[in-house]
Amino acid sequence: MNLFWKNLFGGITPTAKLEKEEAALIKAMHRFREIEKSVELSEYKTLFHEVKSSAFIENKKTLQNRKYKDTEEYRSAKKLKKLEASPAINLYFQVLKSIELEQYLAFKNSSEFEDLGDKKKVKNSEKLQKLKHFEHSKAYKTYTRFHNSYIIKEFEQLKIQTSTPEFKSRNEFWSNPHRWQSTPEYTKEQRFYELAKNPDIVFFLNEKPERFEKYSQLKLTFKDEFEWNTLDKSRWNFGFHYRSANLVGNHSFANEKQANNAGQNVSVVNGILKITTKHEKIKASAWHPTKGFVEKEFNFTSDVLQAADEFRQKGGVFRAKIRCSGNVNHAFWLGADNKLPHINIFHFDGKCIKVGNANQNVVDGIKITGINVSHFFIYTLRWTEKELVWLINDLEVYRTASNIPSEEMYMVFNSFIPQKQKGSAGIFEVDWVRVYQY
Repeated sequence: MNLFWKNLFGGITPTAKLEKEEAALIKAMHRFREIEKSVELSEYKTLFHEVKSSAFIENKKTLQNRKYKDTEEYRSAKKLKKLEASPAINLYFQVLKSIELEQYLAFKNSSEFEDLGDKKKVKNSEKLQKLKHFEHSKAYKTYTRFHNSYIIKEFEQLKIQTSTPEFKSRNEFWSNPHRWQSTPEYTKEQRFYELAKNPDIVFFLNEKPERFEKYSQLKLTFKDEFEWNTLDKSRWNFGFHYRSANLVGNHSFANEKQANNAGQNVSVVNGILKITTKHEKIKASAWHPTKGFVEKEFNFTSDVLQAADEFRQKGGVFRAKIRCSGNVNHAFWLGADNKLPHINIFHFDGKCIKVGNANQNVVDGIKITGINVSHFFIYTLRWTEKELVWLINDLEVYRTASNIPSEEMYMVFNSFIPQKQKGSAGIFEVDWVRVYQY
């Protein structure tokens, strides 16, 4: 597969841009999740359903638009005021308290009351004349007109009704042209609008959570940004990993030109892991398939780095940001306790990139050209129960559903020079490595 034209015309998102977009997306996803659990969002949702309900809107319209003159409180207060201003009613209450009425009513209930109908007796009695005069007065006529009447009963009821704290409160409320602003509902509405302008809630409401689907399914299980400076402070060991502790891992192979150098060719500079292949003569141990371990003189040194004792995982997403140089094989791969399975996430042989899966003596993979390996790219393996998928940055380059490993595997970085390769000095650089589980 030649990726030259895809890389040239934007078929592969540039590494820096991809990292920036992914970092922004992950940051947005974490922000979205935090807001989703917030008290403010919960309050906003509760208020939204209340403030936007038809009952709330209708009540607001009523409170804003209803005229004070249309209220029962206005009518009651106005009627009371009118009755209080009535001359006749005022006269009635004056008469009600008068001595003349008291004397007249007392006389009316006496046996002498019949004398008031006798003209001779009235003519001869100053007392009867006085009582007779009161009986024909406007004051007494007003008394008889209103006493025990409906209008006086209504007047008394209105005075009692309008003097209660409840009535005064209601009347004050309805007489206020800005009554809506005095309600608890208005306070809720203002709080709703305040929350609606909250930057976090605005962000949450405008966000499309489906954007996070790819990342929301993943949990970070391993991460190394290479902020250490010595191997003993890291999660990595030099040399190959073997199940038996009796087997020495720091060795090379007889058909290779480099001696693996017990981690001495491993360094971290400015947060970047470097495995340096050096052009130098050295005698070291090499594994020969028929002779076993033999001492061999090598023209190059390099190293192997693996995390077998620290981290293993079955399935998930394995990613590393890598670049390399030199006529050297550089590889990022997954291994297990046995020789197979073996998954190459990235393998540069000096000419092209190889990715693939070796399992059950079946090799499954692809060669990739058109990528400048001296530039940083992100190499990814997605490993599910059904398939293995390889990506360079955001471009899928290979997929297979055969011979999927069924065991946990560990990560390895190494540089080596096969016997048939001319070889040279070179550097294998890893900016970061991250592993996720579904």
